[in-house]
Amino acid sequence: MRNRFQILLLFLMLFSFSCQRQYIPKPNSYYRIDFPEREYRLFDSIYPFTFEYPVYGGVEPDTLPSKSLGLNINFPKYSGTIFLTYLDIANIEDLDRFIEDDWRMIYSITALKADGVDEYLIFDDESNVYGMLYDISGNAASSVQFFMTDSVRNIIRGSLYFNSRPNYDSLAPVIRFFREDIIHLTKSFRWKNTKKNQTKK
Repeated sequence: MRNRFQILLLFLMLFSFSCQRQYIPKPNSYYRIDFPEREYRLFDSIYPFTFEYPVYGGVEPDTLPSKSLGLNINFPKYSGTIFLTYLDIANIEDLDRFIEDDWRMIYSITALKADGVDEYLIFDDESNVYGMLYDISGNAASSVQFFMTDSVRNIIRGSLYFNSRPNYDSLAPVIRFFREDIIHLTKSFRWKNTKKNQTKK
């Protein structure tokens, strides 16, 4: 009798252990994003520069009061914007100061929110376009920023922002997609009033 009782007790214990479920946390998942085919059109207006931008974006002047000229390339479907700010630099000292201030701002953002910064040189001596592109990793408000200059009197600054709470993991595919559009913009960028461009006309 005792043996039967022990066997029954053992069976019940094994049964109770086998019924216990192990809960494994699911990894974070994000919505699939479908991107359009890449196609570009030329922006050529009253501004002292031209560039190519995606056909799935719209270019609008920045209406905020400022001493600089601003343009916004908006992507409503993705709640994203490339902000462009143009300045006419009076002298080389101002240009040097602008570049230094820009560098300090980028790395102050990194110290506060981001994990790191990768720098990529923009250099097109034939078109007189020089500058830097910054890839900012981590949950910074803007993950791609850049500037371009003719090293004489013109400079333009750009930054990619999304109208959402910064989350690098969920935004990473969108950032990578629009980063390629920014690369195309920098490669197609031309100044209208540089000495090199004027001598070619």
